[in-house]
Parts: sequence; C-alpha cells; structure tokens
Amino acid sequence: MIEVLAKLGRGPVFLAGEVLECVITFTNPLSASSTSASSEMLAWASAQIHCQFHASENRVVLPPSDGSKHDVQAENETVFVPNRGERGQCILSTPPKILFCDLRLDPGESKSYSYCETLPVDGPPSFRGQSVKYVYKLTIGCQRVNSPIKLLRVPFRVLVLHGKAMLCPPARPSRAAPCPADTLTSFTGLKDYQFPQDEAVAPSNPFLEEEEGLKKDSRLADLATELLMVATSRRSLHLYNISNTRGKVGTFCIFKTVYKIGEDVIGTFNFSEGDIPCLQFSVSLQTEESIQEEFQRRRGQPVSFTVHARHQESCLHTAQSSFSLPIPLSSTPGFTTNIVSLKWRLHFEFVTSGESAGTCLVRGSQSEAVTWTGVEQMEVDTFSWDLPIKVLPTNPILASYVSQFSSTNSITI
Repeated sequence: MIEVLAKLGRGPVFLAGEVLECVITFTNPLSASSTSASSEMLAWASAQIHCQFHASENRVVLPPSDGSKHDVQAENETVFVPNRGERGQCILSTPPKILFCDLRLDPGESKSYSYCETLPVDGPPSFRGQSVKYVYKLTIGCQRVNSPIKLLRVPFRVLVLHGKAMLCPPARPSRAAPCPADTLTSFTGLKDYQFPQDEAVAPSNPFLEEEEGLKKDSRLADLATELLMVATSRRSLHLYNISNTRGKVGTFCIFKTVYKIGEDVIGTFNFSEGDIPCLQFSVSLQTEESIQEEFQRRRGQPVSFTVHARHQESCLHTAQSSFSLPIPLSSTPGFTTNIVSLKWRLHFEFVTSGESAGTCLVRGSQSEAVTWTGVEQMEVDTFSWDLPIKVLPTNPILASYVSQFSSTNSITI
C-alpha cells in the first residue's frame, strides 16, 4: 500500500499566468499492527493540468468532440489520460510531466516531488453557471506494474485577467442620465508586460536560469494585484436621475462602477427633490449569463440571471437612503469566451405612488396635537432599471480563504 499526498503550498486559487506549484509525496506507511513489511514499487507517475468544459444540453448546442473516444481506458494500459471518466470536454491541457520511473519505497519511507507549471493565460476562468461550467484540475497518475492506472485529482480555481478592459461608467440607461463623460482606460495584462532590465533589486545567480524565471512569475502576480488595485480605486461622482413617465422620483449617486470581488457596492438615494413619492425600492446585485447566438439551443432564448446580494427598503417620507451590497469572493468576475458571456449589473425596482400625496391629516381639538395617519389603500406604479458595472478579480490569496477546494488531496493505491 502506498499513500499519495498532493499539497498546493499557497492555496487553491491562482491567477492565469502564475506558476502552480504542487508538492507530491509518496509514502509506504509502516503500520504498528502489521507483523511483516515489504518494499513497494511504482512503475511511473506523471502530472498534468487540464480544464474540463461542461454545457447544459437544454441550453447549449456544441459541435461533436474528438476527445470522447479517449474516455475509456483499458485496465492495464499505460497511456496517461488525465480526463478519463470526466464529464464534458477537455478544452485546455498542459504538456504532461513525468515525476519518476521505477520508484521503490521501503517500509516507512517517503519521497516528495515538486510539480511546477505555468497556467495558460488564454484559457477561461473557473466558472459554474446555469448553462456552462469551466473546471480546472491537476491530475496525478501513477501505476504499479501490471495494474490499472490510479488518478489523484486536485481541483483548483483560476481567475483570469483580460488584456484590455473597458473601465468606464455605464451607458446611458432608459431612466437615468450619467453626469460625467465616459472614459476608456487601457489595462495591461500579465502576458504583454515587459520588465525593464534594471528592475531586479535582489542579486541573481547567472548559473540558475530557473531561479530568474520564478522571480519574474512572482513579480507578474504582484503586478497584477497592483494593477487591479489601481483600476478599482479610481473614484468619481456618477449621478443619475430616476424618473418615470409621470415625473422625477429622485437621484441616485455612486462613486465608482469598477470593483474587485470581495468589495462592497455602495450607493445612495436622494428622494427630497423628487416630484413623485417613492414608497419602496430594492437593489439586487446580479450576474447575467448569456450564450453566444451560434451556440444557443433555441434562437432568442432568455438570459440566465443569478442574484448574489439584495437590499430592500420602504422609503415613504424618506429624504435620503443608502445600500451596501457585498460582492462574494467566491463569485466569478466578468468574462467572455466564444461560447458564453458573464456580465454584472445592479437591478433596481421602484414602487411609486400614483397620487400626489401619500398621507392624510386627522386633526383633533385645538388642545390636541396633530396626528398623522397612513392611508389604507393607494394606487402605485412600478418600474425597474439596470445599471451595468464591471467586476474584476482580486488577490488570489484572499480568494483562497473562502474557496470550496482543499489545498491537500490524497489517495491510497
């Protein structure tokens, strides 16, 4: 019996372009209750990263895949197929790396191997939606002589930085007018960044090329975090007029429309200058998952919405109000592939009075105070408004704190 333990040292969340490092330990355990112990032998072990894509048959039409014939593997076959038995299609994989051949372990002996691989920058992010799923896994395969291959799968999460992003206020909605002008800011991705020659501060060893490469990868991750901080820290007043067909209801103020996952979306309302009384409002933080037209099961099929946070409030006779909606660290930032597109938005719903006043006065005698009493019935109007926002990744270390994946996985063969 051999125990195989795989551990991701930094956590199960990575940015595309980072180096994933996994320490894989093979142990021949020495049991105190066993009367005899013998050496164990493994023929080989290999590791590979792959991304599995799965689509809902009711929503998505995909071309046939050539990889389905590799889904079944013979009992004693020595071909390493990391996605054997997995659902969906393997749309991305790194070259397999052999960890060892002919490993002998004495009772109580352990040997560890370090697997390092750069995550591709042109792949999709990890995503579990209503129509499609993108799942990343590191698969470790090992085999005894004349025995079936055993697979240890280590799932992890990938956050993707786009080469360029539109960092600007949203387009003019139907019932609101933005005050500031739209701007376009270039956002440099990891892949296109070139470090100057004099940037290295620590002394380097000219005989260790790999050390220099690992240092660059670390600096790329730090650069990505810094760029995300700069892109989401810009603040400017965005003021929107809220109105329906009968007149102005109020104004809405938000100080930025670009966020990182884990941040709070904060906005304020001012109903004091409105002509139409607002009785109630609700704000929902939503994602919009849409399938590209050529892959839709039915032409014009509806878009899928997911609510991540919601705030509702009664606001009759309220001059000002506000809300704070957290963006979950476990959620997926906005992205677009050739099959699916994910966008973020704030969805507003307003309930307004159909009358000019929403209360009546009941007066007692001259010696008594004036009493305010709410009406029992009231005509109301409702309308909604959608405000697009942009949600970018965050530091992968922060996202690791709430990840559903474990940094350590093991099997016994």
